[in-house]
Amino acid sequence: MLTTLRRQTATGLRVLLVLTVLCGIVYPLAIWGVARIPGLSTAAEGSVLPGGTGSSLIGIDPVAADPAADPYFHTRPSATAEADLGLGPADTTTSGASNKGGFDSGLAETVQQRRAAIAARESVAPAAVPPDAVTASASGLDPDISPAYAALQAPRVARVTGLPLDRVEQLVAGATSGRTLGFLGEPRVNVTELNLSVRDAR
Repeated sequence: MLTTLRRQTATGLRVLLVLTVLCGIVYPLAIWGVARIPGLSTAAEGSVLPGGTGSSLIGIDPVAADPAADPYFHTRPSATAEADLGLGPADTTTSGASNKGGFDSGLAETVQQRRAAIAARESVAPAAVPPDAVTASASGLDPDISPAYAALQAPRVARVTGLPLDRVEQLVAGATSGRTLGFLGEPRVNVTELNLSVRDAR
């Protein structure tokens, strides 16, 4: 009886020791090492931007001190934004969509109001406003917009910041990513990174 108990206890302690080494030391070190592979290290740390100015994975719509002289590129609308239209800064502690469908009359009205507000801000016809400018993302914190929406905003940003339009367009191109793996999704512009580039170029 005691011999069996000692044998089982010794076996249990050996298993505990082995699993502690494997799960508590080897596995975490392996994951840490994989996270340091070039190309993965930035994402592993949360994609923090230089100077700790935020994460390139989170888009927050900036608010200009003077709406008539707005120097920023803007993100897609967000269901977590304080404004009724979903334009303006989102609540980064909350991620979610409005859950309204395409046949919801309230959503259709909101989209038309957003289109009119953005057209007025960019001094263009409402028909020139691209779809992603008036529809919220599922997370509400999407940092990416379409190249068409960035191109729509570029003349205003150039005018307000005093930067040449071709320089602003170069900054947009620098913040643009192509399709994932060359065929998934659509080209996209990271607004968070783009606004920092505009700030540094002024």
